[in-house]
Amino acid sequence: MLFDKPWLRHYPAEVPPTYAYPEQNLAQFLVQSAEANPKGCALDFFGKKTTYARLLEQSYRFARALLRLGIVKGDRVAVMLPNCPQAAIAYYGTLLMGGIVVMTNPLYMPRELEHQLTDSGARLIVTLDVLVSRVKSSMRDRPLEKIIVTRLQDYLPFPKNALYPLKARKEGMKADVEYGEKVLSFTALLRQSSPDPVEVPLKPAEDLALLQYTGGTTGYAKGVMLTHSNLVANTLQTRLWFYRSRAGRERYMAALPFFHVFGMTVLLNQAISLGCTLLLVPRFEVGQVLRLIDRKKPTVFPGAPTMYVAMIHHPDIGRYDLSSIRVCISGAASLPLEVQSRFESLSGGKLIEGYGLTEASPVTHANNIWEKRKNGSIGIPFPDTEAKIVEPDTLTEVAPGEIGELAVKGPQVMKGYWNQPEETYKCLKDGWLLTGDLGRMDEDGFFYILDRRKDLIIAGGYNIYPREVEEVLFEHPAVEEAIVAGVYDPYRGETVKAYIVPRAGAVPDEEELKLWCKGKLAAYKVPKIYEFRESLPKTLAGKVLRRKLVEEEAARLQGPSDDEMERKGG
Repeated sequence: MLFDKPWLRHYPAEVPPTYAYPEQNLAQFLVQSAEANPKGCALDFFGKKTTYARLLEQSYRFARALLRLGIVKGDRVAVMLPNCPQAAIAYYGTLLMGGIVVMTNPLYMPRELEHQLTDSGARLIVTLDVLVSRVKSSMRDRPLEKIIVTRLQDYLPFPKNALYPLKARKEGMKADVEYGEKVLSFTALLRQSSPDPVEVPLKPAEDLALLQYTGGTTGYAKGVMLTHSNLVANTLQTRLWFYRSRAGRERYMAALPFFHVFGMTVLLNQAISLGCTLLLVPRFEVGQVLRLIDRKKPTVFPGAPTMYVAMIHHPDIGRYDLSSIRVCISGAASLPLEVQSRFESLSGGKLIEGYGLTEASPVTHANNIWEKRKNGSIGIPFPDTEAKIVEPDTLTEVAPGEIGELAVKGPQVMKGYWNQPEETYKCLKDGWLLTGDLGRMDEDGFFYILDRRKDLIIAGGYNIYPREVEEVLFEHPAVEEAIVAGVYDPYRGETVKAYIVPRAGAVPDEEELKLWCKGKLAAYKVPKIYEFRESLPKTLAGKVLRRKLVEEEAARLQGPSDDEMERKGG
């Protein structure tokens, strides 16, 4: 067994290679924590605290509200909220009554929303007052049955709740909401609903808890079907890895968004399963986060590399005490060694890199927190998780040290893609999930990712799908051809660069194209760099060679070779 799974030699004695995962509703973690510690603090929203008993009661009320609105087991409920108490209430309330949660990014523009809501068949959405007009605009052709509206100030403490509307107006966020038969108040619905427990029978291994949207290398995002069993397993796998966690005593800095599956598992689900406190941050602002760490003393801080980069480079970093942080898990993009070392020296805690993908709930690998770890590695597979490097065409396993495609297998691997059996067939083979990422495994069983999915751009931890951006650029009347690629960025890891061939006689400029894209795409997808060309490199068949552009960009960053300098007399 050790020969087949060399990584088991490096498991801490406290971490079991296999575990018996309970067959239960994912929301049962909340029920159990509320029973064990009803007065414990579950959520801290800028000083407004919600106990476990209160969170469960509010979640039951939300579940009852959905049932009164005619939502039944298996219906899709979209949740388009930042990290706030309402997000947790809507999430667990939907799960309790057997609904399927569709976590939706509040940054999405109408065309992005339209695809996700239409594809999932969501019957209603829970969102902020300032986002209602965007939701309505996206669903003109297929209006949602109900829009449930909440306000951030409803769960803020005094005086922040009184000051927040002024701040929102100052930032240009308008909230013109006309309540009626189809537009309902979140707080009113909860007041009108019973707090009696809701327990809808389900089959955890079959019934979906979540439709989480992700993309491949091209086209629109696909709905990943994650069952209750998938998410229960991954929650417990992450807990087993964090074997020194203290139930009821950890404080989680929740700056990663819950609508991202990484934040959902390692923050929301893990903290709730342990009966611990989530310090909710609706939007990552480095100064605010540093102040919260200094004041609230979180012990666990999962994040994306860009968060740690922003913190270590903050001009006033020396003024803040980070010593409360014991454990940080970095995901969503590769973690530079210098960032890891600097953050560990500042905090005194451990910052480890892990690996996952939406299709695996998401975590499959991580470096040991307190034992052997290797720089540049994504670590070793989690309990009950198998991993191998295969030859992409034949799927035969390659020898240690050889490069191939990473394949994973385990209880956290998705059921498939929503309404896309062909796409499911392409990446699920006999229970093995083909990740599309190239990597290698060394003799010790530590894995390394060498290249991300072909063409996928990962900027600041967000996945950006080139085709979606290109379609927006193509719609501009002055654009003849357009292609986008990820280019190196010292802060975001990658940033989006657009290569444009203008139409004859047209003279588009960078600012004009930026404004065009900002009206149709989330801000993080908008190209930051533009290069205007007479033509794009193509194959004989007319296919644009995106990789050629990426190689040119890499060569440009490296500068001229010694031979070239010598020829130029340098």
